[in-house]
Amino acid sequence: MGGASSFYAMLAATGFLSALWITGRIARLIGVSSIVLEIGAGIVLGPAVLKLIPGELSECSAALRTDCDSHHDKLRIAEKGDEYCDLQAYLDKGIYAGKGKPWETGFFGTMSNVTLDGTKYALHSTTRRLASNKGKTDYDDYAACLKEQCGYELAMKCATNPDIFTMIGHTGVAMMIFESGMHFDFEQAKTVGPWACAVAVLGTFLPIIAGTALSLAYGYPIFPDGLAVGVSLAPTSVGIALKLLHEAKALQCYFGQAVMTAAFVDDVLSLILFSVMFSIGGTMTVLTFLPLISGCIFMVVAIVAAVKVWPFVIEWILAKIPETKPDANVTRHHEVMWLLMFVVLLAYAQITHLCGTHLWGCFIAGMSFATRHEAHHVWVRQVKRVTCWFIRIFFAATLAWAIPVNQLFSLEAFWKGSIMGIGPCILMKVLCAPFMGRSRWVIGWAMVGRAEFAYFIAIMAKSLKMMDDSLFAILIWSLVYATIFAPLVFRKVLKHYMMRENAEKDGDGAENKSGEVRRAATLGHLPDLYAEEMETKARADFQRQLSNEAEVQQLRKEVERLNGLLDRKSVV
Repeated sequence: MGGASSFYAMLAATGFLSALWITGRIARLIGVSSIVLEIGAGIVLGPAVLKLIPGELSECSAALRTDCDSHHDKLRIAEKGDEYCDLQAYLDKGIYAGKGKPWETGFFGTMSNVTLDGTKYALHSTTRRLASNKGKTDYDDYAACLKEQCGYELAMKCATNPDIFTMIGHTGVAMMIFESGMHFDFEQAKTVGPWACAVAVLGTFLPIIAGTALSLAYGYPIFPDGLAVGVSLAPTSVGIALKLLHEAKALQCYFGQAVMTAAFVDDVLSLILFSVMFSIGGTMTVLTFLPLISGCIFMVVAIVAAVKVWPFVIEWILAKIPETKPDANVTRHHEVMWLLMFVVLLAYAQITHLCGTHLWGCFIAGMSFATRHEAHHVWVRQVKRVTCWFIRIFFAATLAWAIPVNQLFSLEAFWKGSIMGIGPCILMKVLCAPFMGRSRWVIGWAMVGRAEFAYFIAIMAKSLKMMDDSLFAILIWSLVYATIFAPLVFRKVLKHYMMRENAEKDGDGAENKSGEVRRAATLGHLPDLYAEEMETKARADFQRQLSNEAEVQQLRKEVERLNGLLDRKSVV
């Protein structure tokens, strides 16, 4: 019999990760996004069903120690005075124990006096105090306030110090958003900027307005529930659009440039709205919006620096450091570049974390290296597999384990989520480019894709009690619709559009004339365009070398033939 060991925990984690790897391979075989299968695997193997992963690893430590239904944890909240629940406000309003109920039935029972955080309260007194700026009574009685605020405190603790799988998932999202920022093309933005920005604005605000309105129609309040749903529906998956356009060789087409610029601007707007959503609430003053205003100023300065400052700074740094490994797969300059990217990522994320969300800084940090075409190649070589696995864990653990299974698989959540998925989630994005001519449907469907960022906003809103479990389940169904159908329909629409465009060129040598778009996974790292360019050049050099060798062989044969003729003449 073995002693104390973590072997079974390691075995459980290995089985869980193996299942994710298998779902990815299945998704690739059938040509669909692996996101849905990974969410399904996470639900089945997670805490809600089979409980494969031990609770100590799948729940945050605070959740394991806290029971908000217990008198002990409610008392702990009460002892913090009016930080969470203002006891005096409930006494003044006469709802300490509930409207019309005797005070003896309240939370403290028959105790007539209690002292909380140095303040003494007379529970049986009917004396009223003067108006206070703390006197909020948002619940039916004091005990209900303690329970709800205990849940809020627990949510904040778990958001700050999550379980290991959730933390890995959050890290993966930050890395993917940084990588997305590196694909921003400033020259492209100059060409299609105004129209792409118009597409992005419509593609951001139409889902927000429709999602908020539909949530209101379902009986949920506009704020925070409806707004949280709308903002969760706003982001576009840059990765899905980038991969499919790249595979169709349409990135350099006008509509391809418009799609990518609009998707990037859409994500920037979503990041700003994400910060706004978590900033407002409660008592709002000018100081409430100061971090957000500071973040916008920082974003403008950082984007200007990405174009005007960073290219010269990088050149200067690399010029000062000698290249000691020029023939290595990872050169000395590559190592310096990666270290610089990592430092900028951490610095920018810290700055915008103070302004609202670290993801804002991650995207801007990526944009700072967008002018260096080899930067993404260096990043991918170092973290490609790490990012892929972290994103898998995000969907299978961070997201799947947060889903309330009973509500998700209810008929009400399904039909309401279906309406939200078809309407605010898909249709509003499809209709965001009506002024883009024949390419409007291609651009519209390119904007439909949803991936890690949209789900991340939904998870954060739920964890901070901005929506309840039933609305969260509806939202997940709507995002799943976009996750499943967006790549499939976009692939078809793009193929048809490319075939028509190539046919009109009447065989002038355009690439990919069949319009075929290859199937590919829509999850993981983004295409390494620099590496593919180098591979294309290497293949061209190899073909030239083969051609040269063939010419040399032909010349040798000719020389041998001529030498043979000369030899025969000499004999004669």
